[in-house]
Amino acid sequence: MSSPVIEVSELHKTYALDGVDVHALRGIDLTVQAGEFVAIMGPSGSGKSTLMNILGCLDIPDRGRYILQGRDVTELDTDQLAELRNREIGFVFQNFNLLPRTSALENVELPLLYRGEPRAARRRAALAALASVGLQGREHHTPAELSGGQQQRVAIARALVTDPTVLLADEPTGNLDSQRGREIMELLAALNRDRGITVLMVTHEADMAAYARRVVRFVDGRLDSDHRQDGVPATAAPQPEKA
Repeated sequence: MSSPVIEVSELHKTYALDGVDVHALRGIDLTVQAGEFVAIMGPSGSGKSTLMNILGCLDIPDRGRYILQGRDVTELDTDQLAELRNREIGFVFQNFNLLPRTSALENVELPLLYRGEPRAARRRAALAALASVGLQGREHHTPAELSGGQQQRVAIARALVTDPTVLLADEPTGNLDSQRGREIMELLAALNRDRGITVLMVTHEADMAAYARRVVRFVDGRLDSDHRQDGVPATAAPQPEKA
């Protein structure tokens, strides 16, 4: 069997809040294989967002190990972490995090701009990424000219344009209505199924977690349960969304 894409062991993280130590993670062990779609669930304060920040190299644990693609992330300095984020990890956020006065195409190009890719190569990759999420014909629209669902598709395209090893989605349907939320989940599931992209998603919603093939639940900074599920909803290829 190939090595896991993600492997964390005895992960601990404590924050000081108003003079009180808050134990966000209490010895987490978790392994994720290539091509998995994992939903991470739990009540507020359970540690799931702290774990995602560590997996995304946005934070570091107090102790424990985090191995990404065979590389010990806990041994990297700030510059190395930034490079790893840019090359191995794609992010999808609840609030989209798009530049408001910048076109969809330019938003998607940004990670490649930071990487130093030539303009022509950036443009080709961004156009392909937008097409892959059903946004042909919307490339030159700004976020204000797009619906919420379309904005989240732009954010997903931006996450995909670097061809990441792992896609981390933090409440990706949290700001969408139920129909747009289902469309985004169908898109993520199709990317996982058809392109083999490893997806980890934080969600509070059981109907969204139903699209994942594995559900991990956190309680009080500990991994409370970890199970695989059948009957994942069928998905369709992404289609252009109407405004």
